[in-house]
Amino acid sequence: MSGTSRILTVDAEPYEFAFDPSETALLVIDMQRDFVERGGFGEMLGNDVTPLRRAIAPTRGVLDVFRRARLTVIHTREGHRPDLSDCPPSKRARGRLTVGIGDLGPMGRVLVRGERGHDIIDELKPLPAEPVIDKPGKGAFYATDLELVLGDRKANDRGYECLVLEDCVASYFPQFQAAAIAMIKAQRGIFGWVSTSGRLLTALDALS
Repeated sequence: MSGTSRILTVDAEPYEFAFDPSETALLVIDMQRDFVERGGFGEMLGNDVTPLRRAIAPTRGVLDVFRRARLTVIHTREGHRPDLSDCPPSKRARGRLTVGIGDLGPMGRVLVRGERGHDIIDELKPLPAEPVIDKPGKGAFYATDLELVLGDRKANDRGYECLVLEDCVASYFPQFQAAAIAMIKAQRGIFGWVSTSGRLLTALDALS
C-alpha cells in the first residue's frame, strides 16, 4: 500500500469515480482454469471461452500496476471442499449435467478446491502475499472472510464504492455482459461506476 492518502479520479460512467489508492483494493474475480481455459468446465458446458480470454490481458495490465504501486490485490475462486459438504444438492443437480460439480473432468474434479481446474490461470497467478478468497457460491462475501481481509487492509467497510472495468470482465454471452454493465451504471450509478482499464491506468500514472 502507498504511504500517504491521495484522491485520484477516473473518467467513468455515469460520472467520474474518485478514490484513495491507499484505501482501494483490486478484486480479481474467479479467473480460474475451469471458467477461462479450453477444456475447463465452462467449455464442457458448451460455451466458447474466447470472450473470457479477451479479459486476461487488460486485467494483467491493471494487476501489474497495482503490484508496482504496492496496492491491495485480492483474488477469488469459486469452488467446493473435496467432500462437497459446502455444495448444496440443488447446485449439483442444476442443469442435469453429464459432468457437473465434483465429477471428474479434463482438469480434475470440477470446481473442487485443490484441483487444477479450480486454480487461477497462470497469467494472473496470485503472488504469495496476495490473499485468495475461496468461496462456495457466486458472491464473494458469502461464507468467506473477504470483509475481514478488506477491513484489515483498510480498503473501506460495507458501503463499498465499486468501479467495474468493462474490458476486464466478460461473459460467455455478450448480451448478458452488456445488460449487466448497463444496469451497474443506470440511474446515475445506482450500483456503481463503469470504466476501462486504460482510463484507470491513466489515473494511476499520478502515483509514478
